[in-house]
Amino acid sequence: MDKFEEMRAFAAVVEAGSFVGAADALQVSKTAVSRLVGDLEQRLGARLMQRTTRRLSLTEAGERFHARCRELLDGIAQAEAELTERTGRAIGPLRLNVPVSFGLLHLAPLWPGFMARHPQVLLEVTLSDRLVDLVDEGIDLAVRIARLPSSSLVSRQLTTTRMLLCASPEYLRREGEPAHPADLAQHSVMAYTLLSTGEQWSFTGPEGDEVSVRIAPRMRSNSGDTCVAAALAHQGIVLQPSFMVGTHLQTGALREVLPQYRSMEFGVYAVYPSRKHLTPKVRLLVDYLVEALGGGVG
Repeated sequence: MDKFEEMRAFAAVVEAGSFVGAADALQVSKTAVSRLVGDLEQRLGARLMQRTTRRLSLTEAGERFHARCRELLDGIAQAEAELTERTGRAIGPLRLNVPVSFGLLHLAPLWPGFMARHPQVLLEVTLSDRLVDLVDEGIDLAVRIARLPSSSLVSRQLTTTRMLLCASPEYLRREGEPAHPADLAQHSVMAYTLLSTGEQWSFTGPEGDEVSVRIAPRMRSNSGDTCVAAALAHQGIVLQPSFMVGTHLQTGALREVLPQYRSMEFGVYAVYPSRKHLTPKVRLLVDYLVEALGGGVG
């Protein structure tokens, strides 16, 4: 078995904290990872890890070997980066982290086009709403929907999205339409628990006045899709980004509520660790996403 693959599997287990996590990161089976690590230990004649049903820990030999593995793997990655910088070609694995709903609705249809343009790139796309550490987790590029704070990361804006109040026409016929954001306190509301403002929803009125209202949700969910599904089933009002509800507004399945009161607007950004030594594959992907999303996302 290739020594490089053994070292790569061992490092992935250490950094993921489990064989399952390493298998996900490497996109192979857990059995394959276990075999690679087992072959490595047998070839070296040393136990590198202590395994229990609850946790993994490195032996002293494992700690020393992992440090050297990391140096060698990083060196190979840097050598590849320097080569591709000189050739200007997109080559090798490209690890991405993207938000779940945005990734499914607007990014998943774009990956085939990028792969067709750059057949020597291996895309490794992880969907997660967790704020990953790009450097620690070896992510080349992340897509984030936020008002980005200042950080050591480099970003490029891809598009924007605006939070919209929506409900189905049937719900509004049945329960009446709010005339002011304060009326939301008396309505059935589906709240997205990861919204930065929590259950305090803020709006800018037609005269530029700031209005804030505390809602009393009928349902809470960490999934925007779940909230939208409830609204489509006539269960209440949601505050969700335009990229999620735009199609439903166009078909009439949902209707915007209080359109004269504007809620938050967020940027959609491509984020990467550093502009220095930016590889062609990352630069070309960012350019591709800007081109594809520049027309808006709902």
